Amino acid sequence: MTLRRLLAAFLVAIFTIQSGAVWSANSSTGKKAGLADAHDPLSLSSSVALVADADSREVLYAKNPHVVLPIASITKLMTVVVTLEAGQDLDEVLSITQEDIDYYKNTRSRLKPGNQFTRRELIHLALMASENRAASALGRHFPGGMQAFVDQMNRRARELGMYHTTFTETTGLSEQNRSSANDLARMVLHAQKFSLIRQFSTDPQFSVQSDRGVLNFRNTNRLIKSKEWDIDLQKTGFINEAGRCLVMKARVGERNLIIVLLDALGSQARMADAERIRRYVVSSHN
Repeated sequence: MTLRRLLAAFLVAIFTIQSGAVWSANSSTGKKAGLADAHDPLSLSSSVALVADADSREVLYAKNPHVVLPIASITKLMTVVVTLEAGQDLDEVLSITQEDIDYYKNTRSRLKPGNQFTRRELIHLALMASENRAASALGRHFPGGMQAFVDQMNRRARELGMYHTTFTETTGLSEQNRSSANDLARMVLHAQKFSLIRQFSTDPQFSVQSDRGVLNFRNTNRLIKSKEWDIDLQKTGFINEAGRCLVMKARVGERNLIIVLLDALGSQARMADAERIRRYVVSSHN
């Protein structure tokens, strides 16, 4: 290898270490624990999967549903639930500050300190575009501040029967935000009662006005635009420790389903898993 190629390889390695751009199959909590080796007739990439009828609560498919793993931005569903249940003014204007900058993973955001948005807009961005600074600002502007907000997240989890769930912050960037597929199914069932969550989480795109002009955002879930899917509520999530995660309430055939996928490998793997599940349900349970 020439000196030039050696230098290029070194620079790429340094960049990926600093940016966290590379995610190996063994870096997630689930993959390290060998959860992917569980019996799985559908050969899903996800280490954890749960498919249940939202009406009858019948479990149609399960893979490691009791295992507790990091849940990444699936956290934001509870963040929004707590915000809405508090009855705070959705049209109140809130400011993004330095406190909202991500010091967990050093992720970027187009919501800059000093920008102002309504609580409604921040909820929209947190659900649809998984905006971390939006979720952080919602927690900061709660009565009693961020700690009171996180305490309420955990209190609501217990009240909903999510006994294996822990929240430490509002974005999901911390790997200490953990839950099981069974618990997350309970959270989705509760979250779908809010029309605002159903609407905002499934909007394909949304724009907000900032001091630098209009900011356009797109939904993090590409299945929203698929003609094969009728999705009522959804949320995606990703950090290295959690892998690729997805929860949805969707109409598949004649059934309203709750689908939970945790720790999928690769950027499109959770979507491919969801497609496998949809075909399985259509062929086997209708």
